[in-house]
Amino acid sequence: MSKKAMEVVKNIDLARYMGRWYEIASFPSRFQPKNGMNTRATYTLKDDGTVNVLNETWSDGKRGFIEGTAYKADPKSDEAKLKVKFYVPPFLPIIPVTGDYWVLYLDDDYQYALIGQPSRSYLWILCRQNHLDEETYNKLVEKAKEEGYDVTKLKKTAHTNPPPEAEDAPEDKKGVWWLKSLLGK
Repeated sequence: MSKKAMEVVKNIDLARYMGRWYEIASFPSRFQPKNGMNTRATYTLKDDGTVNVLNETWSDGKRGFIEGTAYKADPKSDEAKLKVKFYVPPFLPIIPVTGDYWVLYLDDDYQYALIGQPSRSYLWILCRQNHLDEETYNKLVEKAKEEGYDVTKLKKTAHTNPPPEAEDAPEDKKGVWWLKSLLGK
């Protein structure tokens, strides 16, 4: 069965897209801590036009994180198809691993987004707040379904209020799961 080409957001304003996004729901990876919560991503635009990516999650009170770089897959294209590169292991930059990051939906105010990639094995619903109203959530799920995703695999991410401050938590040294989950290995 041939699936139609995925629709990707065009003419994204990367500068506006920067900042912190909370993971509202995602396809869980078997490497991700089952009890991972308060998962979020922080994007910072660098002078060379690439994006610094900081992914964080909390598990058993410990903060796990991995940093990487995102950049447009094709600088000439107007489509929001990014590549994200992490180095594994995070503290020893030896093996760069690259994954796809396609923005499938983004509201006009850059407040919530649907992120996928060509294999349809991964899906993320992100929001500037750590909660999203049911109507908007369902709209994003519907959009994912239209793009050929098996939305029954979506699992909502638990968040605490207020969200934790990074400095408060002891570090989780096993932060390799981000990378594995990105690669689907």
